[in-house]
Amino acid sequence: MEHALSPATLTELRRPRPYPAVSVLTPTHRREPDNAQDPVRLRNVVAEAKKQLEADPSVTRERRMDLVEQLDRALAEVDLTHAEDGLAIFAAPGEHQVWSLARTVPERVVLSDTFLTRNLVAAQASERPFWVLSVSADQVTLWNGGADRVAEEHANGFPLTRSLEDPDAERQERVGDLPSTFRDEQTRHFLRDADTAVSAVLRKHPRPLYVTGETAALSLLDEIGTVTKEAAHIPHGGLAHGTPDAVWQAVRPLITAEAKKDVDAVARELETARGRKAFAAGVDEVWQSATEGRVQLLAVEENYRVTVRDGGGDHLVPAESGDLDAREDIVDEIVEQCLETGAEVRFVPDGSLADAKGIAGVLRY
Repeated sequence: MEHALSPATLTELRRPRPYPAVSVLTPTHRREPDNAQDPVRLRNVVAEAKKQLEADPSVTRERRMDLVEQLDRALAEVDLTHAEDGLAIFAAPGEHQVWSLARTVPERVVLSDTFLTRNLVAAQASERPFWVLSVSADQVTLWNGGADRVAEEHANGFPLTRSLEDPDAERQERVGDLPSTFRDEQTRHFLRDADTAVSAVLRKHPRPLYVTGETAALSLLDEIGTVTKEAAHIPHGGLAHGTPDAVWQAVRPLITAEAKKDVDAVARELETARGRKAFAAGVDEVWQSATEGRVQLLAVEENYRVTVRDGGGDHLVPAESGDLDAREDIVDEIVEQCLETGAEVRFVPDGSLADAKGIAGVLRY
């Protein structure tokens, strides 16, 4: 299953396909007992997609068989034991993809000439992804972080490894008895290579970088590094060979502190905007501003969801989930629209925007 949405990947997903490009979305759950319903809901929504294909007279038998095969192959790739908050399956003639999302989605099936990407975009924006680089004298490991977890990244040459000349050096380094290791020329080259490798990752997927390692390793990166020199340093050894949970526990205090600073900064910007009458609040007002490209900063409570329908003219009105003309993921639509027009999008804890009914914006004009 896919997790990381790069600009290049998003462009590819939005490329027009021969009709029909099938998008299947369903909410999933991380923990018991809620996750017990996920396998049944997933099978049912995929069955609904097949039913719609069968009922569509514009879909040829050959194409329908191709798409049914793609849906079945996608279904076989789903690993619900590692489910997050939502799942998206995309299928088109000759291809399929499965995306796990750290943000819930409405259950739906869409047949069009493009895949439905707005929920992926909103999930990526809400996750606040980051990288963790864990360094030691013999291994450098890259961790992909977001929400409440990290996972090891096996790409761009990571993990980088090398053998230490002294067969006992690895044990000595772990207990702190090898002070000269990080003054060794081979180690300098090794960590310089790691700095170059993570620079390439950041060019493709820019996000905050945290570096963990022994104090001596971090000092060496201060001297020879480029992006690693500027990253947030966490003096914690052993994580290059560590577990995802150990890495998450090491970086969690910094992530939490940064998140609080971001929330405070957003609150200040919204208050300033309110004072100069460049402020929008509530889903209807923010939606209008977003469609006009006027939103400079969008703030959304993390779990804010609302179902609406077009009320005639340029306004949205509340609707019930399941209504024929309901727009159940209007918040994700707003997020994607704002990002498309260059706005900054920030997700804040629930309750932070109570006076704005869960969603607010700083306007450009």
